[in-house]
Amino acid sequence: MDKKNKVPILSEIFPNGKTPDILFWVGCAGSFDDRAKKITKSFVRILNKINISYAILGPEESCTGDPAKRAGNEFLFQMQAISNIETLNKYGVKKIVTTCPHCFNTLKNEYPGLGGNYDVFHHTQFLKDLLDTGKLKIESGSFKGKKITYHDPCYLGRANGVYEAPRELIKKLDAELVEMKSCKSKGLCCGAGGAQMFKEPEPGKKDINIKRTEEAIEVKPDIIAAACPFCNTMMSDGIKNKEKENQISVLDITELIDDS
Repeated sequence: MDKKNKVPILSEIFPNGKTPDILFWVGCAGSFDDRAKKITKSFVRILNKINISYAILGPEESCTGDPAKRAGNEFLFQMQAISNIETLNKYGVKKIVTTCPHCFNTLKNEYPGLGGNYDVFHHTQFLKDLLDTGKLKIESGSFKGKKITYHDPCYLGRANGVYEAPRELIKKLDAELVEMKSCKSKGLCCGAGGAQMFKEPEPGKKDINIKRTEEAIEVKPDIIAAACPFCNTMMSDGIKNKEKENQISVLDITELIDDS
């Protein structure tokens, strides 16, 4: 990050009596994966531009425990979750925004049972709210006339019923939103959830990310919009497999907003 996009770290500003309005939960992908880091930087640029009070945990942020839980290791999940909850409660965190639906789902739905009660928002919900309240303004020029199809992440869509916020943001770009045949509540998984991201697929006729990519290609988009770093990776791999990377871009909705 350059100086202009310096990110406040909670442990550094808290001793000065500063309590940010929101905690940006970066997540493992957004912290360590080179592609997902670009999504993180786009979101930070937006936060800095609208001059909102926010901070991250930085070195104190650990994995939410989602991969451990989905892979069946409840003990490891609870260890990770309780450690994070102790950190969040120490700082009196009330509102969390994250660019990862897996973190979003876990923080929102799993943490309350272990003593972690927060208002948790996915970044598409947060950006939509900023748009509605006039704090964020979008110039549609750069995507005018482009065809964009949106891939619903499982943990945002079917698990939490968030379908419209990302689509409304895309429509504000003056782009043409084209739906795949499997969308919204009938959306198809990218193949990465449930800790599948970290293992080879079982033998079968076709990898699920290839099937999903084929559905996307059918509607002839210029851009596949994603709202999850895992989906982004799987769809990008699918596009490379089909040798379409020169014709179709895979971008997070934050990157679309940042570019506009």
